[in-house]
Amino acid sequence: MIQIRRSDDRGKADFGWLDSRHSFSFGEYRDPNHMGFRDLRVINEDRVRPGAGFGTHGHRDMEIISVVLSGSLAHKDSMGNGSVLTAGDVQVMSAGTGVQHSEMNPSLQDPVHFLQIWIVPEKQGLKPGYQEANVLDGVNRGGLRLIGSGRPKNGELKIHQDVDLYAGVLEPGARTNLDLRPGRHAWVQVVRGDISLNGHDLSSGDGAAVSDETGLQVSARDEAEVLIFDLN
Repeated sequence: MIQIRRSDDRGKADFGWLDSRHSFSFGEYRDPNHMGFRDLRVINEDRVRPGAGFGTHGHRDMEIISVVLSGSLAHKDSMGNGSVLTAGDVQVMSAGTGVQHSEMNPSLQDPVHFLQIWIVPEKQGLKPGYQEANVLDGVNRGGLRLIGSGRPKNGELKIHQDVDLYAGVLEPGARTNLDLRPGRHAWVQVVRGDISLNGHDLSSGDGAAVSDETGLQVSARDEAEVLIFDLN
């Protein structure tokens, strides 16, 4: 079973400095039919104007993942981490017992476009942590790369939940498959481009909740970028 969440049906928020699209309920956007999927709680597609951003604020008991699509994002947190992420970079912040952080656009000319993703952790009260890597490094442009996992084995980012996060960049006409173990679910988020997912056409910003399927068959109708969450 595949349930498609179209880009234009997402929640919308425009604060002038921030233009955001919410796949699931977030902030002032409330939709009881879209409160998350399995342990995936938030997927926000954010565009932040030059020189603006999210000032220092707190989180706890959440795995927070940011994927920069264009522009740059300056991160600072109460754990002492500070870096500027650019296109292709991904960060995982485990808020755990509590973290203060800020996410700002350091450019005075260019907007920043990024995805903010929240995953409910396997348990509360974890020790806060921070990691970052480039999501595109080592990605086979015809397939998928495991970039985050609850069981990292080969340098993947650690996510404190039973989830595997894959990134894929597909050339036009490229095809790739991902097997799903019995009882597993998946969320497919189209970052850019147009794809076919098990025969369903999806475009940039679309998402799809997948259950009771043995696997995913993804083909690109043009150059496309996808994120796939393999979920319990």
